[in-house]
Amino acid sequence: MALPVAFFAVFFAWPVAAIVARGLKVDGAWRFGRIVDVVAQSDIRHVLWFTTWQALASTALTLLIALPGAYVFARFDFPGKQVLRAVVTVPFVLPTVVVGTAFLALLGRGGLLDELWGVRLDTTVWAILLAHVFFNYAVVVRTVGGLWAQLDPRQEEAARMLGASPLQAWRRVTLPALAPAVAAAALMVFLFTFTSFGVVQILGGPTFSTLEVEIYRQTSEIFDLVTAAVLTIVQFAAVGAILAVHAWTVRRRETALRLVDADITARRPRGAGQWALLAGVLVTVVVLLLLPLAVLVQRSLDAPGFGYYRALAGEDGGTFLVPPIEAIGNSLRYALAATAIAVVIGSLAAAALTRRDAGRLVRGFDALLMLPLGVSAVTVGFGFLIALDEPPLDLRSSWILVPLAQALVGVPFVVRTMLPVLRAVDVRLREAAAVLGASPWRVWREVDLPMVRRALLVAAGFAFAVSLGEFGATVFIARPDSPTLPVAVARLLGRPGDLNYGQAMALSTILMVVCAVALLVLERLRTDRTGEF
Repeated sequence: MALPVAFFAVFFAWPVAAIVARGLKVDGAWRFGRIVDVVAQSDIRHVLWFTTWQALASTALTLLIALPGAYVFARFDFPGKQVLRAVVTVPFVLPTVVVGTAFLALLGRGGLLDELWGVRLDTTVWAILLAHVFFNYAVVVRTVGGLWAQLDPRQEEAARMLGASPLQAWRRVTLPALAPAVAAAALMVFLFTFTSFGVVQILGGPTFSTLEVEIYRQTSEIFDLVTAAVLTIVQFAAVGAILAVHAWTVRRRETALRLVDADITARRPRGAGQWALLAGVLVTVVVLLLLPLAVLVQRSLDAPGFGYYRALAGEDGGTFLVPPIEAIGNSLRYALAATAIAVVIGSLAAAALTRRDAGRLVRGFDALLMLPLGVSAVTVGFGFLIALDEPPLDLRSSWILVPLAQALVGVPFVVRTMLPVLRAVDVRLREAAAVLGASPWRVWREVDLPMVRRALLVAAGFAFAVSLGEFGATVFIARPDSPTLPVAVARLLGRPGDLNYGQAMALSTILMVVCAVALLVLERLRTDRTGEF
């Protein structure tokens, strides 16, 4: 545990503590009244209200649209189901910048709706809500559908035989069993949309701003670090409360349920109603998930002869210090370094958490490992600027700062992927190897590693995909001469001109393809023992 604890203490706890001190400490004395002073400002109250309102609306809309999909994947068996499951999951691993850019191409100026019917939605809240549904559709389908597929259908059939209508049987038998999973999925969606940055930054414009966007604006445009720090504290408290409620719902979900093998509950649709439901879900997937990505690719090809792609290699007009195409190599190098860090730190933490003699303190660290997923990425980047700017850790001018921030988000995925497999290794195999004279390192190399190699590859793939698309922290700390793909896309969209817009579409398409390929490789490697996410 020594290395994981040191890593999180230096690169997570210290930056967050520095933000708290910057916001509340004045001349060596703590001033908690600053929180009230900042929150009392009318523009800040508007940001807080919009952040909460859009998260609630996005969560409700996502549940409304995705729950039928969860039922279809859980109860129906149809050709191409596994391929469609992978397609549905693609948006979840896409960078938020790509999602925002795709919906800008669909709903914005010169977008598909604008060309066909003269309708623009990029300046309305509907663009943000639909983009959030696009991004979180897989969360509901995987979380709720995974449990729904294992619920014994005979319980509902028994209620029907006793005289209950289909709606009554579902409401009184199935819904109570699904409630913890629905609540867990809803809280996850609320958390992701509450801390939304890339989507709102691109689609919200000057009209709409969440806490994440406001923290970024206060830091990089207004240079009011005190207000930014106080807003970070407010968001940190809100995220902590959400994670606490989520942990409670997960514990409820783990209560005893009558579960069966998911393979025996799925069957081919019967009757016109079920076929209509399947068709409706397929249309939703095509229109909501595939159409924005298809429009994104089409917009990147508007210039004849792959003009926008060729322009990436040319001299930029002032947006970058280097040709935009260099962002591809930068992102790959950063992501590979971040993946290496995340795999080492996450594997050590997972190995420690699986030991039978692990103390309560070590087991409690498991919950802390999840905090980087819920805490604002903007907060992490902002904290790096504040905390890592003086000896002995003056890293603000070092390239390693970006992979370190990206690895913070990748470690939880590594831990969650490795833990189930490591816990499944029979401890007697390790004990037998030790009795035969093997050292601890040899036991790991010859007993554990062959069993967890596939899970380790999946964990590395997740960490790579997450690192490649990380935007919230990277936008703070990426050097001007070494932009990443998400940062390059955001900068191009922030400048006028068709060439900048086309190059943004081209870079987003490249980023989407790389992430999609990584996901397809993961789906091929994934086994039932490595989990759904």
